[in-house]
Amino acid sequence: MNIIDMTDEEILAVANPFWDDLVKYSNNKNYGGFTRNFSSAMKLAANEVEIGKQFAKSELTKNLSKEREYLGMIRRGEHVTVLYKQTNDKLEGEWLGRLVLGFEKENGTGPEKIKIFGATIF
Repeated sequence: MNIIDMTDEEILAVANPFWDDLVKYSNNKNYGGFTRNFSSAMKLAANEVEIGKQFAKSELTKNLSKEREYLGMIRRGEHVTVLYKQTNDKLEGEWLGRLVLGFEKENGTGPEKIKIFGATIF
């Protein structure tokens, strides 16, 4: 299945809880929770030590507001990018949140599930 064939509503039904979890686990500095919906490639790239440094040093990544605003969606290839306006409880201003989703086979051979292939805030 290709995620770009899903409706916006179907994608948001998965994307919004994924984003909410990223915010929650980033604020709590919980690496396991933060990476639990990552694709296998993202998990390999998401070094626990480096993410831990980010959790410790970045005011942005540990004080994200639970409030978010959906901005739009971009479909390309086998992935969908969902964009959010994100605020912070301690820092003034607004940030752009980017969540890239696609399908991946569970454990490489099992059924396909939607996973996170990219997540950034800037």
